[in-house]
Amino acid sequence: MTTSTPLLHAWFEIMDSDDPDRVLDHITADFQLSIQFSKGESAAEFHGDRAALEVYLAQREKSVLTHHILSGARVGDTELCLGETRRGGDFEASFNASAQLTAEDKVRRLLICRTPRVRFTD
Repeated sequence: MTTSTPLLHAWFEIMDSDDPDRVLDHITADFQLSIQFSKGESAAEFHGDRAALEVYLAQREKSVLTHHILSGARVGDTELCLGETRRGGDFEASFNASAQLTAEDKVRRLLICRTPRVRFTD
């Protein structure tokens, strides 16, 4: 686990909790996101502002998948990470995330891409 991406680490800890809606406390008023979500045979994109994040949160399985950051870095106002999601401890998908942060460490822009087709830990 990396500590060079403290905001993304905290974000995914919240996402893995019983109350993932708490990530809404970590976004700016002008927040924008795109989440490219592939299950292998099909893919979806969630994009937009706070309302789009709320839609994404509403459709998630709470406390089922866990996010594990494998590596990451902060460059200026941007955190980037590579990780994987696991279901019951078993690999489900790889993901990468990029977050542009404000001086107050609020997320202004968020891009997440996920696929089960590429694995970095085998």
